[in-house]
Formats: sequence, C-alpha cells, structure tokens
Amino acid sequence: MADRAQLVLEDGRIFAGESFGARVESVGEVVFNTAMSGYQEILTDPSYTGQMVCMTYPHIGNTGVNDEDIESRRVFAEGFIVRSRSLVSSNYRRTKTLEEYLEGAGIAGIAEVDTRALTRHLRTHGSRVGIIAPADRDPAKLIEKIRANPPIVGRDLAGEVTCDAAYPWTQSSWDLGTGYGEKPPAEAKFKVVAMDFGVKTNILRQLVDHGCAVTVVPATTSADTILAMEPDGVFLSNGPGDPEPVTYAIETIRALVGKKPIFGICLGHQLIGLALGARTYKLKFGHHGANQPVKDHATGRVEITSQNHNFAVDLDSIAGDVVATHVNLNDGTNEGMAHRTQPVFSVQYHPEASPGPHDASYLFDRFTTMMRTGRPVADEVRARIRTWAFD
Repeated sequence: MADRAQLVLEDGRIFAGESFGARVESVGEVVFNTAMSGYQEILTDPSYTGQMVCMTYPHIGNTGVNDEDIESRRVFAEGFIVRSRSLVSSNYRRTKTLEEYLEGAGIAGIAEVDTRALTRHLRTHGSRVGIIAPADRDPAKLIEKIRANPPIVGRDLAGEVTCDAAYPWTQSSWDLGTGYGEKPPAEAKFKVVAMDFGVKTNILRQLVDHGCAVTVVPATTSADTILAMEPDGVFLSNGPGDPEPVTYAIETIRALVGKKPIFGICLGHQLIGLALGARTYKLKFGHHGANQPVKDHATGRVEITSQNHNFAVDLDSIAGDVVATHVNLNDGTNEGMAHRTQPVFSVQYHPEASPGPHDASYLFDRFTTMMRTGRPVADEVRARIRTWAFD
C-alpha cells in the first residue's frame, strides 16, 4: 500500500495524495504544465530549477523512461505532481519506470492529487510555493519551511545551473533506427557560441542540424572572450528564474549587439530585452506546456508552441530600435522581438520543442540566414511578405 503524502501550499491549501519517487521533503514554486506527454524532457529542463511541476494531463508514466529523452545532465525540477501515475510502463525504448527514475534522482513525487483543483487554484491565485511531505507532518511547520525557502524573484538561478567550463557540442537530432548522430565541426558552415543559462540539449542539436559548429560557454563568459573565439553568431539559451539578477549576462549582451548576430530563446529573450532597455515582470502563473498559440505579427501566421517561463518582457517598454514580432494569443504577452537595424532577434517560446510541436523550427533557419548575410531579421522577412511591422 502506497505511503500517504501531502502537498501544502504557502497560502495554507492542502492537497492529499500518495508518495512516489524519493521519499523526501521537497520545496519549490508549484506550476502546472499542460503538455500531454514528454514528462522526461520536462523533468530534465533546467528552466524548472526551483519549481515543482504539476501535470494537467491525468495519466503519467505509461511509457516509462529511457536513456535518450533527456534535456540536460540531470533532473532539475524540485518535485513532480500527477493525478494518476501508471503502475505499468511499456515502450521499446524504456529502461526504467518513472518512479525508479525519480527515486534514483532523489526527487519527490506525489500522485492521486486533484490536479484540476490545484490548477484552478494556481490560475486564480497565481503560482504558489509548496512542499511535498509525508501526510503525518504538521502543515503549520511545513509552511514555516516554505517561508524559509529563498524566493525565485531576485535570485540568479542561471548562475546555479550553467556549465563550469566551455565545451564543444557535435550531436545532431535523433533518428529512428540510428539514434543520435554526430556532425564534425569541420563540416559546419557556421561557428556559433552558445551561452548556457540552463540550455536544453535539443536546442544544441537543432543548431548542429542547421550547419553550426557549436561551442557552449558558461553564463559568466565575457564579451571579449566570446569575440576572441571569432564566432559567426551568438546564441543565448533558455534558463530558469528571474532575468534581472543575471546582470553579468546583460552587460555581455549589450557589448555584443552590433558586433555579432544574436539569437535568444526564453531567458535569452528576456536578457536581450533588458540589454536593449526593456523591462521584465513575473507572470501570474507562467506559460508551461506544448500547446501555446503564438501569432507572428509579420505574416499573420499562428504557431502552436512549446513554452516554459514565469517571466516576460513588458510589451509597453519595447520602443526605439526594438519591435515586437510575436504575441501570445491566450493573454497578449510578448513572445518575440527584433532589432530594427542590427542582426538581433529573440523569442520567448521554444522552437526546438522537446516536447512539443515543430511549428517554429524555421527560426533556426532565420538565425543561419542572419549569420550568412549579417543583416537584420527585417530584411529576411521583407523578402517573403509584402508588409512588415518594421515599416
């Protein structure tokens, strides 16, 4: 019989459930993810550092876990919350169960939670810090532990998850029958430096697929060091938490604008915004899932996108040489921007997906076009359509 457990939120709301994974107490900001699959990729996304993930899809774990569908070096989510965990897993690539995976990673899970009620609570009241603990623990004392936990706002989480030293990346995307490939840097058309703020490996694979020789560098790498590597372009990765405390990266980006083509995703998008004079703010409950509709202002095209962020760029603060390029159709928040005169652009969502749709994979082609021509995104878009938001 499963051990009883509880999820206690900072506002006193308690959700009963059953323990699975590691039998430990775990504290983190509780967010919900609306993806129907991809739980292994979600758990290993460094952007979830400091957060516990509630899956809105009710049945989780039926395909187990394998050795390939991971997005980083380890599990970064602080805890995992599901309605119903599958007690049987079956897939030809499976190597272990979800519960075995969480237990081996030391990550607490709680199942049999009313995830619909939890999601409604978070949508109404906003993201809440919570704690997963055995059912016999005193909720009042658990709330004290929650309040002692450092908040995400104002905390430099990117510096906690970044790599220790620069390294090359040559792995390309997975293929049925052959698995992941390798592309030697000598065959690449472009040399890219990727700043690691919590990068997902499928982003790096997409860059390799698009002809890039990739060198990943720590978040603290200076502009002078990057320019000395003589890249054709600079990529700014996704990552966790609040962008404002990552001041060293903002300074680096500001120094790189006008010197090298730059493409940013998620936290990289927010850091570009701050470097160019925009503001950022925390969303009520964030965007987490694989089904977020985003409209491209230039083409009118709607993309279904994969997203994972709790902060956004303030649309009203984008002015001067920066223009908004994409918008979220659910809440009207900014999803992309570009510089009018310099080869710099970024998106808030994840064009590499994993998990999620591939509607936005064209953005990697846009980056390589920008590196090849050295021209702003506006020039590439004008070549395809009659009107453009820059005009």
